[in-house]
Amino acid sequence: MSYNYHTLPNGIRIIHKQVPAIITHIGLVVNTGTRDEKENESGIAHFIEHIIFKGTEKRNTYQVLSYLENVGGDLNAYTTKEETFFHASVLNAYLPRAVELLADIVFNSTFYEKIIETEKDVVREEIKLYKDTPSELVFDEFENLVFANHSLGTNILGTLQSVKNISRNKILSFIERTYNTNQMVIAVVGNVDFQRCVRGISRHFADRTANAREFQRQPFLSNRTQHKSIKSRVSQAHAVMGCVLPNYDERKNLVATLLNNVLGGYGLNSRLNMAIREKKGYVYNIESNYAALSDVGLFTLYIGSDFKKLDKCIELVHKELKKMREQKLGSLQLHRAHLQLIGQTCLFYESNLNEMLSIGRTHLVFNEVEDISSVIQKIETISSSELLDIANEMLCADNMSSLFMVK
Repeated sequence: MSYNYHTLPNGIRIIHKQVPAIITHIGLVVNTGTRDEKENESGIAHFIEHIIFKGTEKRNTYQVLSYLENVGGDLNAYTTKEETFFHASVLNAYLPRAVELLADIVFNSTFYEKIIETEKDVVREEIKLYKDTPSELVFDEFENLVFANHSLGTNILGTLQSVKNISRNKILSFIERTYNTNQMVIAVVGNVDFQRCVRGISRHFADRTANAREFQRQPFLSNRTQHKSIKSRVSQAHAVMGCVLPNYDERKNLVATLLNNVLGGYGLNSRLNMAIREKKGYVYNIESNYAALSDVGLFTLYIGSDFKKLDKCIELVHKELKKMREQKLGSLQLHRAHLQLIGQTCLFYESNLNEMLSIGRTHLVFNEVEDISSVIQKIETISSSELLDIANEMLCADNMSSLFMVK
């Protein structure tokens, strides 16, 4: 089934897919996140994700939270470096409720000072909990290292002090500057007719005043290799290695995704997991990740191990990286890599919620979205030579930064 598209007069885009299901998933994604914060706004994008549910001009907090939950629906949100996503899942009959509520919270939230102060305590507790999770904290410390002096290195949650300094005026200023109608996409996946869907969304979103974006994001330009060790109260060593990469085109992003999958992706048969966990028993968790941001890529490799075994782990990691840079995959290995990524992609899209979130993000950045059959065909055409070329860009030891969290 293909995707349907529509753009409202104010620039808000709609992407829709009709599927035979009893639940419809709808989301509003805004092209703004941590990297769009000014120096005195650290954590404000994430804070807005919290406070936006705390009351509108016609609903108090309880009414916002109960409007969908009373009919068995779900309302949620998340914030990243580059986007903020508000989404809901409801029985098909209650989709109009979800549409109206999303419009209400995004455009009519009141942000009362008293509620802001209460929510600051909630977010501060979230920050404390996060700091007690070194396997998560180490990734943000690494991003702060490689994106030093740039907003891409800012922690999404902010700091205890920056959250304390958030005010109603700062919230309103950030929303006015970044919640631009031409930077919003509404994604819908469910058993709802497209024209009916457009009419329902238009009823609550089309009359919003057009507000085109006026600023340009600051590009990241000062890439250099860095190494750092942090003393912390941890029971095992946590290490992240990786590098900032150029902004790849669609093809190279797909090749990089396949390469990462072979090296240390989701499968337990990845090269890193087999060489270091299964054969040696040195770690409980070792993984790699490739993330394509709007203007750069980021490759990271995580190790959590006993302090005494960390050096051996790193030695084995470099051995595997060297193999990826120097040895082409054989035809059988390549075929298996294709099948694995295709299967993982299909499993991901089996969830209508996952598909809604994915097509919303993709339409926001690239304007059009490929259907899964097209993606599968492109995966099948990736060659061993392409993988080797990307490996020599992504996995060069001399370009790798590192951060170690040790006691």
